[in-house]
Amino acid sequence: MGLIKSIKNEIRVIRERDPAIHSNMEVFLYPSFKVMLHYRVAHKLYKSGHYFWARWISQRAVRKTGIEIHPGAEIGENFFIDHGNGVIIGETAVVGNNVTLYQGVTLGGTGKEHGKRHPTIGDNVMISAGAKIIGSFKVGENSKVGAGSVVIEEVPPNCTVVGVPGRVVRRNNQKLVREEMNQVDLPDPVNEDIKALQRENSEMANRVIELENQMKLLKKQLENKEAPTE
Repeated sequence: MGLIKSIKNEIRVIRERDPAIHSNMEVFLYPSFKVMLHYRVAHKLYKSGHYFWARWISQRAVRKTGIEIHPGAEIGENFFIDHGNGVIIGETAVVGNNVTLYQGVTLGGTGKEHGKRHPTIGDNVMISAGAKIIGSFKVGENSKVGAGSVVIEEVPPNCTVVGVPGRVVRRNNQKLVREEMNQVDLPDPVNEDIKALQRENSEMANRVIELENQMKLLKKQLENKEAPTE
């Protein structure tokens, strides 16, 4: 894709996915726009073996945007980072088309592997704020990763993952993630378990109080029966 076409495409993607952008000129101030322009140049240099200059450009982008994308990462079309501060994408990460990341997301490696050591993200995936995806496995297409989740194993397509460690809590989503930018209304199995335990605890406490009252009543009845009559 040529530079002008790439710039137009980045403007279109950002305006489609961020309702806070009101004009094309604002896009030029946007961290995602800046970092992707740097990344596209750095990636070409990296592929050509110019590793120093590739890293030099990518590190300039980090200082300007707070987003660190290794020039070796493979990123598809219509990629979008909302806000962006603290996003880290490792060298061997592969990101598909129409993927959305929010601030604080890490696509990292475990530090114990050689070769492919970062995740592969399928098409139409949304990764919410603060999520960490660590290791050389795939997050399947059309999936969502909830805010603050830590994902350390493969995610099938069309799934929703939440929690630490990440667990699949919904399968076969009907809508494409890129059409539904909702980070909030995701199920939280840990919170649901806590609420269930709280309900059970409350029911048990009420039952104990009921049994204590019955014992007091029974004790009083026995005392009345044993009391001497005049």
